[in-house]
Amino acid sequence: MTRVLFVCLGNICRSPSAQGVFEARLAERGLQSAFEVDSAGTGGYHAGEPPDRRAQAAARRRGYDISGQRARAVRDGDFHQFDLILAMDRSNLSNLLQRAPANCRAKVRLFMSGVRGWPEEVPDPYFGGDQGFEQVLDMLDAASDALLAEQGY
Repeated sequence: MTRVLFVCLGNICRSPSAQGVFEARLAERGLQSAFEVDSAGTGGYHAGEPPDRRAQAAARRRGYDISGQRARAVRDGDFHQFDLILAMDRSNLSNLLQRAPANCRAKVRLFMSGVRGWPEEVPDPYFGGDQGFEQVLDMLDAASDALLAEQGY
């Protein structure tokens, strides 16, 4: 089983959306038992809250249900529990690498790294309009497919 943690700042839009998209991809391919998926934030600002309503609406329009997720902060144990820790932007990546034990740093990278034709960072749509949430989902769709291909699926 491959354990994947998606990470953004507040864990209320990008990382829960990434979790929802990736879980949908796994379900489409019957791979749910091959992966454990979760999301978290580098900041604990929204702990216990559901994803942003705009993120939920954008996900719902594409057939993803992220409404049951609840925000949480990255925990020290996550660095040992997860095989891949995928940051949404360089700021999240930097925060994660500062916290990660030396023997766990190789697990931490940008989610979009290596996805041809896309920027390396997933922009934060929180302070923007609905179109930003759609753009984020386009990027997460591409990155999820690339991650599955990388993992041999």
